[in-house]
Amino acid sequence: MRVKIFVYLKDGVLDPQGKAVERSLHALGYKEVQDVRMGKYLEVELDAPSRQAAEERIREMCDKLLANPVIEDYRFEIEE
Repeated sequence: MRVKIFVYLKDGVLDPQGKAVERSLHALGYKEVQDVRMGKYLEVELDAPSRQAAEERIREMCDKLLANPVIEDYRFEIEE
């Protein structure tokens, strides 16, 4: 199974990297940009016996390593 994982900052957490990109876009003439939030995207190939087992393992990976649960949320999509 291929799993696409999206990690992003929780609402209310300051995002200085996103603000820097937003300012740069404005400087390049893209004034319509209103807010930029940065995050992480990962793809994982996973050999799991079932979709449920894959979901459990991916949640464990995200909670333990891939996302910082204090400041980040995540979601994932599984393609079989």
